[in-house]
Amino acid sequence: MRRLKDLEGALQPLQRFSQANPELEQYATSSHLASRMLWTALQSYQEIADQKVCDLGSGTSVLSIAAALCGADYVLGIELDEAALATAKENLVEAEVDQVDIIRADVAALNVDSPLLESLKRANFDTVIMNPPFGTKKAHIDIEFLEVASKLAGTSIYSLHKSSTRDYIEKKANSLGFRGQVLAEMRYDLPKTMSFHKKATLDIQVDFWRFERIKK
Repeated sequence: MRRLKDLEGALQPLQRFSQANPELEQYATSSHLASRMLWTALQSYQEIADQKVCDLGSGTSVLSIAAALCGADYVLGIELDEAALATAKENLVEAEVDQVDIIRADVAALNVDSPLLESLKRANFDTVIMNPPFGTKKAHIDIEFLEVASKLAGTSIYSLHKSSTRDYIEKKANSLGFRGQVLAEMRYDLPKTMSFHKKATLDIQVDFWRFERIKK
């Protein structure tokens, strides 16, 4: 992709969740947001292109496909929900990318030593990308995602977290061996996709983070 506009346009036809699962906090990653996350990594930090990328909680694979379109050598998406995986497979065909694989697994369950975690470590991913659950339904699930990401990312992690948790996120990342930087502050516009939503849309103040592994 030569322009941010082209990347965003390529992501727009992709399907999102047909029926979001509230327990998994499935909120669609918009084309606008996904394109800017990956374009920033590509242009500002010379990452993603020619790299091995892991997308944790990949959902319908919007971030994975964005990484592929930005020139990633290989992308692995990890997602628990079967319906999301089915949609992701359709999106991969729509986007015509062949360097993306997706597997079904519970990211939170990878937070303990497991054969799958050890196998993923051996894959030597350069970068982890993710739009994790914010922890509304299950407290600290975003931290569990960050902990798994820290075990897989050789160089960096790109992620979204609620701005209200900024200080804690920074300290936690540091304890995991990563230096965090908020690249942008944004309002995440959540449409009324869950039955418990009382408003048509809900704005959440969100930080776009880049975490860089601290060199020893």
